[in-house]
Amino acid sequence: MTQYNIAVLGATGAVGQELLSILVERQFPYAELRLLASPRSAGRRVAVGGRDYLVEAVSAEAFQGIDFAFFCAGGSVSQCWAEEAVRAGAIVIDNTSAFRLAPDVPLVVPEVNGEAALAHRGIIANPNCSTIIMVMALKPILDEAGIKRVVVSTYQAVSGAGFAAMEELRRQAEDYVMGRELEAKVLPVASGQRHYPIAFNLIPQIDVFAEDGYTKEEWKMVRETQKILGITDLPITATTVRVPTMRSHCEAVNVETERPMSPERCREILAQFPGVKVLDSPEEQAYPMPQFTSGLDEVYVGRIRKDPTVPYGLNLWIVGDQIRKGAALNAVQIAEYVTRQMG
Repeated sequence: MTQYNIAVLGATGAVGQELLSILVERQFPYAELRLLASPRSAGRRVAVGGRDYLVEAVSAEAFQGIDFAFFCAGGSVSQCWAEEAVRAGAIVIDNTSAFRLAPDVPLVVPEVNGEAALAHRGIIANPNCSTIIMVMALKPILDEAGIKRVVVSTYQAVSGAGFAAMEELRRQAEDYVMGRELEAKVLPVASGQRHYPIAFNLIPQIDVFAEDGYTKEEWKMVRETQKILGITDLPITATTVRVPTMRSHCEAVNVETERPMSPERCREILAQFPGVKVLDSPEEQAYPMPQFTSGLDEVYVGRIRKDPTVPYGLNLWIVGDQIRKGAALNAVQIAEYVTRQMG
């Protein structure tokens, strides 16, 4: 079996740590593993697959001899170092928003548009976590009945904002129980002027505000979904909300189809789609929830029902682990797809 030299930039972050675990779990065939981070995090030791690795400071030389470089350290870092890695001969799989909408960079969910990865020029973009989770359910519906319009509201776990947000939720929950004042420094945006507690709260802002009163997260879902599905004018509108759960994003999705599709047929085709599991038995109160999907690879879909307000419409409830399929797992799957095509 061919083995590959791997670099992970952002190896000490939430996604980087998950990605390292997934490489081991899925027995990705690596010969050398190089862990990279900012100079501030360099020098730490990280255990991967029973072996300790020294985290190195990122540099141009660090990408020499690397076949796949996973970037998990933020958009500005990717913009600074991705081209350096490509020049060194690596294929960059970027888990930030830096290149997602670049016309010459494929934006890939392997089960949905894996073949797009083969058109790369050195960089392959990993989509936004909420986008990945949604398109996993939209793709089989699109293929069967066409899609006329999508309306999505998200309920996004604090894992989407990294370790700092997860720790802040834990601390605020403890402070709430003890009757202490809730201190907020991370959400909705760490660099923002104002911060709000997330414990026992909902924050209707993820990322900074952009045009027309929508956030960048909402526009990501619109534009990335259009690009992945190959329908640049597909009408999509999104509202993204941060909720006080640790892992697994939830999405309430309304899909207006071009042709009729019954809820029964929708369940059937979703259950057949790779990477999707249907959990939809209302009579038994069986439906996807973050508590039971955290740490799992599959995207779960339930509450599938007809929307009676339009000729052909369905409502879906979609749940997936943001750190796994929404980020690290999808990145590893892209590399697996490319290696299979490389022979």
